[in-house]
Amino acid sequence: MAVALSKVIGIDIGGTSIKAAIVARDGSVMDEIRMDTDASRGRERVLSRVTESVCRLMRSHGDTSVGTPAGIVALGIATAGRVNVESGEVVYATDNLPGWQGASLVSWAREKLALRAVADNDANAALLGEAWLGAGKGKQRLAMLTLGTGVGGAYMENGLLCRGAHWSGGDWGHSILFPGGHSCNCGKKGCAEQYVSGSALLRRGSEYTGTLYRSGSEIVKEVAQGNLRIIQALDDYTADLAVLLANISVTLDPELIIVGGGVADAGEVWWPLLEKHIALLGVQTEVSRAMLGNRAGFIGAARLAFEMTES
Repeated sequence: MAVALSKVIGIDIGGTSIKAAIVARDGSVMDEIRMDTDASRGRERVLSRVTESVCRLMRSHGDTSVGTPAGIVALGIATAGRVNVESGEVVYATDNLPGWQGASLVSWAREKLALRAVADNDANAALLGEAWLGAGKGKQRLAMLTLGTGVGGAYMENGLLCRGAHWSGGDWGHSILFPGGHSCNCGKKGCAEQYVSGSALLRRGSEYTGTLYRSGSEIVKEVAQGNLRIIQALDDYTADLAVLLANISVTLDPELIIVGGGVADAGEVWWPLLEKHIALLGVQTEVSRAMLGNRAGFIGAARLAFEMTES
């Protein structure tokens, strides 16, 4: 008989930041925290930051009843990289998270935190969150791109995530957009991630203007000031993004493609440019920005935790 849980913790581990929250069964966020990943310091440092996030949440929420129906009894983990959902192991990760490949997250959570856990790719979790409470609510066939430090992707058929035979379903960030193009940290050349990620946008902006950009907010500021070179960089960036979206559209024919991640959070600046290029390519599928912002990953991770306890 399934335990009637009231709350779980959802956590989203990215190359730049860790976001975690206590989430109620109806999807409401009861408490949340964000901290730097410190990914360059390796796996153990990242895991210590995850531990710190979970413990701080539980202390701030006054939750000392771990493992009881009234307390936090499950943890959902969303992470960059490919994840074997059955075992909870990261089966592939790039240098965005050095040393992360091979991490057994579910076993670690059970031993270190005394919590039942489930782990999945962060884009899968983000799509699950958007399907539950965001832009995809009420739809059964969805695809998603997450544009951040890297590029993640996920898709859903009949309301179920399609993870693939090797846990790489929807990994469009490492599909080839420009054969022989920029080298990618996955070992290939010309991956979409090297052209439409947040990191790629900063590099492109620097190349077009000769100014070193360190954050998307700096680019947004330049656009507001009418910098024509940075506007051209955004136009070319969205042209490449439109090609990737067009390929997803004709491959899956989903009801909706959702674009999320840190870059999408600044979409009011570049979304009209993207819509222009989508129209020029004749894309029939509806494309929309994510509604949950940077909460999508941990909300989806929480949803995974609830589903695990119900099975």
